[in-house]
Amino acid sequence: RIGSASSLSSAIINTRLQELVRLFKERTEKVKEKLIDSDVTSDDESPVASPAAAAVPAPGGELEGDKPLGDDHYCEMLCCTFKRRPWLEHLKSYQFPSSIDPLTNLMYVLWLFFVVMAWNWNCWLIPVRWAFPYQTPANIHYWLLVDYLCDLIYLLDILIFQTRLQFVKGGDIITDKKAMKENYLRSERFKMDVLCLLPLDLFYFKVGVNPLLRFPRCLKYMAFFEFNNRLEAILTKAYIYRVIRTTAYLLYSLHVNSCLYYWASAYEGLGSTTWVYDGEGNSYIRCYYWAVKTLITIGGLPDPKTLFEIVFQLLNYFTGVFAFSVMIGQMRDVVGAATAGQTYYRSCMDSTIKYMNFYRIPRAVQNRVKTWYEYTWHSQGMLDESELLVQLPDKMRLDIAIDVNYNIVSKVALFQGCDRQMIFDMLKRLRSVVYLPNDYVCKKGEIGREMYIIQAGQVQVLGGPDGKSVLVTLKAGSVFGEISLLAAGGGNRRTANVVAHGFANLFILEKKDLNEILVHYPESQKLLRKKAKKMLRSNNKPKDEKGGPGDALVIPPKAETPKLFRAALAATGRMGGKGPLGRLRWRLRELQEAQA
Repeated sequence: RIGSASSLSSAIINTRLQELVRLFKERTEKVKEKLIDSDVTSDDESPVASPAAAAVPAPGGELEGDKPLGDDHYCEMLCCTFKRRPWLEHLKSYQFPSSIDPLTNLMYVLWLFFVVMAWNWNCWLIPVRWAFPYQTPANIHYWLLVDYLCDLIYLLDILIFQTRLQFVKGGDIITDKKAMKENYLRSERFKMDVLCLLPLDLFYFKVGVNPLLRFPRCLKYMAFFEFNNRLEAILTKAYIYRVIRTTAYLLYSLHVNSCLYYWASAYEGLGSTTWVYDGEGNSYIRCYYWAVKTLITIGGLPDPKTLFEIVFQLLNYFTGVFAFSVMIGQMRDVVGAATAGQTYYRSCMDSTIKYMNFYRIPRAVQNRVKTWYEYTWHSQGMLDESELLVQLPDKMRLDIAIDVNYNIVSKVALFQGCDRQMIFDMLKRLRSVVYLPNDYVCKKGEIGREMYIIQAGQVQVLGGPDGKSVLVTLKAGSVFGEISLLAAGGGNRRTANVVAHGFANLFILEKKDLNEILVHYPESQKLLRKKAKKMLRSNNKPKDEKGGPGDALVIPPKAETPKLFRAALAATGRMGGKGPLGRLRWRLRELQEAQA
């Protein structure tokens, strides 16, 4: 009984020791992996379950949190019910920001839109109400209501928004309330804002409601130009807005001219001569039609009769020629800027075709060159991506490269475990190249000076006796050519033919660029050299050394004994070699001798 108890305790101790060895080995592997790759997180950083996820079911079978209260609001979506706050409570809890970034704050752009709408109300309708008989005692209260609503928007812009705008001073972004207010009070914007709110409306009590007394409201033009700049910065196709804005300039000039024509007709007397407006039909439409014919100088207008009519018509012609030529020139600039990229692409294509025709390049080659131009332009919108980023600072180029290419490069097994900053430096050296279908990316035996990373498309590795059999097809995220890039001495020749299967967009990293980067990262250089040697050994190893299926060993090789277990076995040997560990130590020695 005593012997069976001791053997049972020895078996338990042995099992416990093996469990400890396994745990120590797993822990060592995790620490090693974390030291090699800093991205690997530890087990202690796992997220803790939220209280909502750990809710205890109520006795009725439902979670206590699932019971909607009487005052709560719920929104049903698909099969779930989400709690949402009423919009009134959300509005009450909203806190207005103490400072506003005018360059990136979309709320400020939205507010500028309302300010510009109020400004357009004054600019477009003040001339109409002054010239045409549309403002009458019956509807005067509606006009005044909208007028003073626009004045309220102007006042809120001065008191709330303009005094909270951040500004740059000495390279620092100033967000102090007092400093922002003082900066606005010293600016030209404040002077114009105060001038546009002059209370000339007080003269209504003496001369009546004259819309010309509201003309200073049109002086808030700075908000209009600021809104244009902010809106163009956030639009993806800003040239469309520029075309609309230029067209609005032309329509507004015609609008003002039609108002002046009606005023001149009323001054001379409606229908008094053949030149003035005769008072029939819609007055605004008829006068606008006359303004269009005058400013565009179409002709076919009745001849002026009086001196006033002649002078008015001459001024109209001179102003029309000048204004229309300015509008046409501005429209040409807007359209030219919108199609500048397409024009550059066409000029490059025409120059290349002219060059190939001059040297009588074969038609098949010319067709492939044209196909490359068309696919490259339509796929990425430019011929060379580096030309777009050359004017940006180095930090901004790195940020763009990380957003565009890091997800692809970080998945490459070759660079896993390397320094993160080294990968960032490598991203700036990558060069994008487009290959056409059946184009040879690299050929067997040629000197390899580049490594390729597939961004989009597929490539095929060819081999076999005829060199045309497809060995493997590589897809996006795959890497090839790294052996030639990392190998030293005579191992820098291509080992296979690689052909583009369809259109393929590849990133190219040249050997000299990688060597310049690795100088500053010796640890990553050692890791890459080690991987390169391992790849070369696996590629150069003869097939007969690998062994076939029938060459199985009688005693397969064992994994290395852990250090902690070896220490326990050594202690057992010093104590006399008795017990289960002593027998195990003797068995391990026999296995090692047999394996040798």
